[in-house]
Amino acid sequence: DVMKLRDFIDSLGYEHVEIISKIENANIIVISKQDMQLNLINYKGDTLFCAPIAVGKAYGNKQKQGDMRTPEGVFRVVDIQNASKWTHDFHEGEIEGAYGKYFIRLKVPGHKGIGIHGTHAPESIGSRATEGCIRLNNDDLERLVTLIYPPLTVVITPSVMDESLNLKK
Repeated sequence: DVMKLRDFIDSLGYEHVEIISKIENANIIVISKQDMQLNLINYKGDTLFCAPIAVGKAYGNKQKQGDMRTPEGVFRVVDIQNASKWTHDFHEGEIEGAYGKYFIRLKVPGHKGIGIHGTHAPESIGSRATEGCIRLNNDDLERLVTLIYPPLTVVITPSVMDESLNLKK
């Protein structure tokens, strides 16, 4: 996937890479639904941070609220919120600490409430377990928020299974 990213960066053309290289902290988050991994990468393609994740329970690109799918495409971090007091009801009552300490809110056109956050269920990391968000171990989340700030670009790539469902539509 790092090679794919390098190809993507190369496809931007020299002018874009030159502009990006002059921006302090010109980093990008790449989330792979295939590898169940989040990588923070600089404009040279070097991995600055890497962590396992959980993504939406359902395969395919997000269509509507409640479809349990993680969106695919290019998005932006719009806010990093303190979520330490937030609760969530996973159909078994309100759970404190459901999001970890932070909620990294993504701007996903047509959808609200999509982000990168921690978890109350570390055993879910590495699986398809979320309602559409990207879930990290809490320690990984806390490290990540020290390395990023809005308006960071986030690229979410589909898995082979996601692609096969996307093609059927």
